[in-house]
Amino acid sequence: MAMACGRVAPLIPCPVRPLRRLPFVSPFFCSSSSSFSSFSFPRIFPIRPASRAKGVVASRRSPDQEPDAGRGDDFVVVSFYKFVVIENPQAEVAWHLAFLQGRDIHGRVYVNEQGINAQYSGPNEDALAYADWVKEDQRFSDILVQVSAASHGHAFPRLKLRYKPSLLEGGVSHLPLVDPSMRAYPLTPSDWRKRLLSVNNVSRPTHESDGQVSDRKCLLLDVRNGYEWDVGHFQGAQRPNVDCFRSTSFGLSEQEVASSDPLAGIDKEHTDILMYCTGGIRCDVYSTILRQKGFQNLYTLSGGVSNYLKNEGSAEWVGNLFVFDGRLSLPPSTYKPGANTNAAARPNMVHKNNTFARCYICGSEFLEFRHRNCANIDCNRLFLSCSSCVTQLSGCCCLHCTSAPRLRPVLRGHQRYQKWHMYRDGE
Repeated sequence: MAMACGRVAPLIPCPVRPLRRLPFVSPFFCSSSSSFSSFSFPRIFPIRPASRAKGVVASRRSPDQEPDAGRGDDFVVVSFYKFVVIENPQAEVAWHLAFLQGRDIHGRVYVNEQGINAQYSGPNEDALAYADWVKEDQRFSDILVQVSAASHGHAFPRLKLRYKPSLLEGGVSHLPLVDPSMRAYPLTPSDWRKRLLSVNNVSRPTHESDGQVSDRKCLLLDVRNGYEWDVGHFQGAQRPNVDCFRSTSFGLSEQEVASSDPLAGIDKEHTDILMYCTGGIRCDVYSTILRQKGFQNLYTLSGGVSNYLKNEGSAEWVGNLFVFDGRLSLPPSTYKPGANTNAAARPNMVHKNNTFARCYICGSEFLEFRHRNCANIDCNRLFLSCSSCVTQLSGCCCLHCTSAPRLRPVLRGHQRYQKWHMYRDGE
């Protein structure tokens, strides 16, 4: 069976099949059905000598080492994903690891039989070189690579590049994700903005191509977590009452009426559902679930909010964008071309034109859209808090947590806690 992968196996010794010089694959991941009988060698990816000479190896920085001082302005965060059939994901992982040998990349890159999902940080040269290398494979040639500034060096503590049964939390490997017809129809940022204007201006009727007024309804669905909505969302989007993707259950309840479910009781045939998330992958996954439940008119924002902010700016968007890395919250100016260079390079985490965010503890409105973790190790809640409550409750999310036996020190400013075991081991 031939492999249409377009990759060249790195020329390193393999104790299992030495004559083919293939990458070593852990026996825990080997598949008895794999075959390399028709493997081709169109090109070779050598290790970059300069990086090896410097000793820059991804994820080998000690935990107490400062994140590459002096090169912060050159660091970027890159994200991309693609649902596509990968016949031998373990070998794919080995090829990626070989290419990244000696390159300064930190982040999460997961590969399985259904595709790839990557979010990582690194110096501009290394980060973009990896994305360009991935796109040279015909299977990934059309991926949307999204890049944003990382003003304080790496946004991730280390590199995790491995095979993962599910590309997204919640166990989604059983879904037909590689079938585009099962996913929502992608809208460009400009088309998405037009649809938003239609949704938020209910007094204006929607016209079909034949000139007749349509009675079709539209519903805006935020497929993220509630704490993400708290720092930024599209106007008209209801706050999702979930704190992790695996607990999302919109449209899955058998009850016709549910206050926390915006899809409960809607007409599945005549309602357009406009779905959005940060980068697009959660919408692709969840729209597949909804499609199986009979929802017919599903639309998603291509590339997610980050792609929208890059192309359309903050129009129809309120606040900042929550991101799952060390930066936590980014203003729209981070993504929009032509925005103030200094603001894009060093986001101030504050959107001064809106005050909708509220302190989780006292409910007061404030301007700094940046979460913190509860100082109680056994709680670790991610929440918004004003400076006064941070001081009064010693960085905890509630009065109960202040008396917990395992408390971390109060962090000031934009500092982040280290891994919990760093404090546990210090007891």
